[in-house]
Amino acid sequence: MRAVDPPADRAAFDVDAAYAEHAGPLLAFAVNSLGDRGAAEDALQEVFVRAWRARDRYGGERGSVRTWLFAIARNVVVDAHRSRARRPRPVDVVAETEVEAVPDAQGATVDRLVVVEALARLSAEHREVVAHVHLAGGTYAELAERTGVPVATLRTRMYYGLRALRATLEEQDDQHQDEQGGGGDRRG
Repeated sequence: MRAVDPPADRAAFDVDAAYAEHAGPLLAFAVNSLGDRGAAEDALQEVFVRAWRARDRYGGERGSVRTWLFAIARNVVVDAHRSRARRPRPVDVVAETEVEAVPDAQGATVDRLVVVEALARLSAEHREVVAHVHLAGGTYAELAERTGVPVATLRTRMYYGLRALRATLEEQDDQHQDEQGGGGDRRG
């Protein structure tokens, strides 16, 4: 029995509705990331177990249910890869080239997902300048010419965009640690 209900201003997390709406895309992500349907189904189950356990910490003001569930899924996939890496496998089962190639490809997929999620949380103006300069390799001058926004303003947007991106990535890392039950030292 719960002594205190969550504040009324926090969005309630309905696990049944979330599963009905997001299980398919989450399973597809897990299958793509893990390369094994059985492991992906286990990962999907773990995503919803973690979400249910952390339901009182979910707040709609920080992002949509979908974003929250995909952040949890990313953490579950990372944990699954780490778990696989710790288990020794017979040499004759896995070729040497597969051992070297698989973690890099899977890690890159997870990293891309993390960055995409973080970029989605930025304002359109910040996302535009970060994507153009850092991801596409464009210049401030090109973007200024295309948008009509002065270079100095674009540089300011870049500063604040990268700052917000860094804060979002740190928040996602903190959420991952919370889901894992890791307390440890917390910076305030």
